Amino acid sequence: MKRAPHFIIPAIMTSLSGYTLANEATELAEIEKITVSASPTANQLPVGTFDAPVSNLEYDPRVDLQSRNMAEAQADVTIRGGIFENTGFSVGSVTLFDPQSGHYFAEIPIAPQMLSSAKIFTGVDNAFYGMNSSVGTVAFGWTPIKAGGSASLGVGSNDFNLQSVNAAVAMPLEGVKNWQLGFQGEYSHSQSDGTIEYGDHDFSRASARVQLSGPQSQTDLFYGSQQKFFGWPNMYTPFGVNETEDLDTELFLVNHQQNYAAYSSFEVSAYYRKNNDHYIYSRENPSAFEAFHETTVKSIGFSGRHAQSQSFALNYSAQFIEDSIESTTLENNFTSRNYYKLSVLPEYQTDIANNQLLTVRLGAAYDDTNRDDSEFSLLCDINWNIVNTDGSERTVYLSFAQASQVAGYTAIGGSDSGGLFRSNYNLERETTQNLELGLLLEQQTWQLNSALFYRQDENLTDWTYSFDSVFARAANPVDIDTSGVEFLATKHFDTLELISSYSYLHKSETYSTQDIDASFYALNFPDHRITLGAVWTPTDMLEFRIDNEWRKQHENALRSGDDSALFTHLTVKLTPTGVDNLFITLAADNLWGESFEEIPGTPGRGEQYTLSATYSW
Repeated sequence: MKRAPHFIIPAIMTSLSGYTLANEATELAEIEKITVSASPTANQLPVGTFDAPVSNLEYDPRVDLQSRNMAEAQADVTIRGGIFENTGFSVGSVTLFDPQSGHYFAEIPIAPQMLSSAKIFTGVDNAFYGMNSSVGTVAFGWTPIKAGGSASLGVGSNDFNLQSVNAAVAMPLEGVKNWQLGFQGEYSHSQSDGTIEYGDHDFSRASARVQLSGPQSQTDLFYGSQQKFFGWPNMYTPFGVNETEDLDTELFLVNHQQNYAAYSSFEVSAYYRKNNDHYIYSRENPSAFEAFHETTVKSIGFSGRHAQSQSFALNYSAQFIEDSIESTTLENNFTSRNYYKLSVLPEYQTDIANNQLLTVRLGAAYDDTNRDDSEFSLLCDINWNIVNTDGSERTVYLSFAQASQVAGYTAIGGSDSGGLFRSNYNLERETTQNLELGLLLEQQTWQLNSALFYRQDENLTDWTYSFDSVFARAANPVDIDTSGVEFLATKHFDTLELISSYSYLHKSETYSTQDIDASFYALNFPDHRITLGAVWTPTDMLEFRIDNEWRKQHENALRSGDDSALFTHLTVKLTPTGVDNLFITLAADNLWGESFEEIPGTPGRGEQYTLSATYSW
């Protein structure tokens, strides 16, 4: 039975969606805006493997990334205290989906050089653009191809080695003004024995795209393939065994972006994704338990903004997903599903002073599948933007949004009485109601984002543990109220950039059963979290980048060791003056040897040091 909504706390979060509103407001006000580069992390590359779309989220204060082995091996990406299945990954107008489990959402075989930096959608923007991701979406776009490339070689501790090459060509089309045809390809490989015993990995990725671009459009045709083997003790189970996974992911995607008229554009995307997973419970005794899964997903999405005038626009988004799974562990016939999503969000803008713009959006989203109940959701926000004559800016917004999703096949399609992972056939559609209030301050050399939010999750699917049933984790619904506050600040000096953040979360939970002693995911969150990053360039030859994260994790009965942790990622980049286009990098992750269990019962990662050289052209 659903609870009646009780909206207690106004919520404020300035996600990158807020930046979009601010930029549009500034254009309409015709006042030159100060642009402050505000990357949420100092480092942009990982230490233990090649770069992936999930890599730059490691120290992002808006995201909590809980990894097994390392982020690029198996990472649960959570936003604002949600769980891994509440977070979606989108490229263009489609959500890249895996029906088996949210553990594999981040299996995206796309070279980051082909993508824009990640935007974190929450609140209205997540409910509008997201698909089956009720709390947040990590969104990427396709970048224009520019001629050039790079090649990297790396070595490091734990017998680490890395090879990566990326190259692109772009050529104008003869007889057609301002049109270009581009080709880009990439191959990367890394291997190591791991930062702890039985934490080895062997990864490779190949990706390529063809791009046709013109003055008002860009079309990308992409194919990527990725193979990953990795091991980790207690990867998914707390029974002292050395587990392994072998993943093979293929992605074919086509994307078209089109601008037209003033402030109007649309984007259409379609993809086919196949993911094969071979899981072994014990590498010393594979026959004890192993599982094979093959998931296929077909999807098409369409989104855009049509401006009727400077004061009125219609935002719209639609997605369709068809998936299926072949599995050795699913016992009922719940092995395929169709998903439908339609969002409409009218937008009204008005000048309330020479330098002030008020934007109001009010609309709705409709979610449905061929197996579950449908859901209508209200979306609304109000945004007040002020751009001063010196270019500084202030933005305040208040929003409410509901989003919904359904559980994956591991949670609803396996055995409910035996095995390591026990499903629950009574799981219903999950709904999330989010209320937030946000403030953005931007000056010539600094920027401050502040946020206060309140979220109400109903029938959230969590994986739980009982000391009376120690041989399995089970899927159980839970109602959770989450409130939190977030701050992110950046400051620029002549040769130094500082990035700092603080977040606080509080949860109140009610499970449908009393036989629960610990939560692997829903109650695995930091009560307090602080990040501090810096980029220092004392000379043209030297650059130092450092990210630090301190957290006080919520107490969990399954966690061994401390509930607090300090992680540091340090990079020193040397650019020799005698060799053009070459730089050498010395990097260290987990500099203090922190052994904190990011997932309760799963050992934390160890220290990793690497030395790499990159030549670009």
